[in-house]
Amino acid sequence: MKVATAPTRVELMSGDEYRESLRQYRPKVFVDGHEVASVADEPAFRPGVNALAFTYDYALRSELQPIALATQGSRNREVSRMLHVNESAGDLLNKLEAVRVLCQETGCAQRYLAHDALNGIAQVTARIDDAKGSTEHRARFAEYLAHAQDADLSIGVAMTDAKGDRSKKPHQQANPDTYVHIVERNGKGIVISGTKAIVTGGPYMHELLVMPSRNMGREDAEFAVCCAVRVDEPGITIVSRPAGRPGEKLEHGDALFSRKYGQSTAVVIFDQVFVPWERVFYAGEWEHSHVLTYSYATHHRHSCIGARAGFGDLLIGAGALMCEANGLDPATKSNLRDPMVELIKITEGFYACGVAASVYASKDEYSGTFMPEPVFSNIGKLLLATQIYDMHRIAHEVSGGLIVALPGPDEDHNPATAAKLSEVLQASPNIPYDKRIQTARFIEDLTASYQGGWYSVISLHGGGSPAAMKQEIWRNYPVGSKVELVERLLERGILHDENRSITKNRQPGRCCDTGCTTPGQPVMVPLPVSRKMG
Repeated sequence: MKVATAPTRVELMSGDEYRESLRQYRPKVFVDGHEVASVADEPAFRPGVNALAFTYDYALRSELQPIALATQGSRNREVSRMLHVNESAGDLLNKLEAVRVLCQETGCAQRYLAHDALNGIAQVTARIDDAKGSTEHRARFAEYLAHAQDADLSIGVAMTDAKGDRSKKPHQQANPDTYVHIVERNGKGIVISGTKAIVTGGPYMHELLVMPSRNMGREDAEFAVCCAVRVDEPGITIVSRPAGRPGEKLEHGDALFSRKYGQSTAVVIFDQVFVPWERVFYAGEWEHSHVLTYSYATHHRHSCIGARAGFGDLLIGAGALMCEANGLDPATKSNLRDPMVELIKITEGFYACGVAASVYASKDEYSGTFMPEPVFSNIGKLLLATQIYDMHRIAHEVSGGLIVALPGPDEDHNPATAAKLSEVLQASPNIPYDKRIQTARFIEDLTASYQGGWYSVISLHGGGSPAAMKQEIWRNYPVGSKVELVERLLERGILHDENRSITKNRQPGRCCDTGCTTPGQPVMVPLPVSRKMG
């Protein structure tokens, strides 16, 4: 009988080691009209680098390692959960919780996109090999996954193409470089050109996963490409936004959160970039492009639920602090308690969808990986996308107009105004003026600033528009089962008809021997700290 051995932990980086690792790369990056000499030392990127660095430091904390790390059973290696390919429903639950904890601290941890992409690629490469009767694509991906896990990389996702004329398909575009595509194949690899937009954290990643952004037809075969590249490969140019609100009022500060943590997004231009075959996961297999786009979208929407729950935790805590600083107690004031409960309901409501999507996860028949249940994943993402504005509104409602009417932070240190302001703007005798003002500026930063607007837009469109979520909900929801339920109650005696439109999508009972009750599937590692730590 073979005795199982304990997994070997990969060598994890610290936040400072991550910063140092960025200095070993030389990507061509532009921000604010100038070329960047060192991404790790560029002030415009400091909040984004800080956010990524935190994902490394938190994984070294022993009390968080049950969710921060995961065992990749195929290699018997303990790795960062941000680079783990799920082997159980419990993995999905722990990933969801890990993302929530990370985003409580950073607002948006960004690194979890790599997890979503790696899981999607695992599924599509297995599907391609099954269709071709080969192991080539699986083997390439497995080798790359080991490389990424062992090096503890930060990997960006280059998925959204520039797209050009939205009414036309990739091959119909006047400028083919609006989509990334293959321009050459040879014995050593492929050459790609084109443009990817909205690449999260692009400048301060180690590598990029290039993936198609849509389902491709036969004519679009050259646009159906998935591969991995270093950010400093010749031919790659990264044109980026600053991360957060770097450098704003650094001495005294009103950007209390977003000058510390933020997210950069980038347009990445590929100009004749060579990719060796060992880093190409598929090239031209257009008929499988929908597998990757669907798999990645489902995984990513599931992750977004955890991310915005972490952001909701920030608003709940800040709203309660502001009530207290205003001298009011939500426990005795229904006009404050009711909106605070509404904020809690929204946050925990969409998070509960993420939990349900994890519990009802299904095992992919080709790759053996676990996929979040798509209806719950899409409902959770749709709820947070459309309710992010309500979350901001509620924070404003319980806080009062001071969060935007307050004089700037320089007045706190102006001898002519500081003393009087601190005297008249203190509300509760138990809460010092500076603590009240600090909380007000924190809420302004999160909800009523440039960064607050960014959180709204990224919540609405990140992972796809609400229309895309609605399409997936309708496509996957078992309306047919509900129709047939009613028809049985009406004693119509109508048999199921596969050709009948409204009864095509059916689903057996969830609580079954092949669903959530599968023996031996771990659910979630107990972690009494996690969210309570925030």
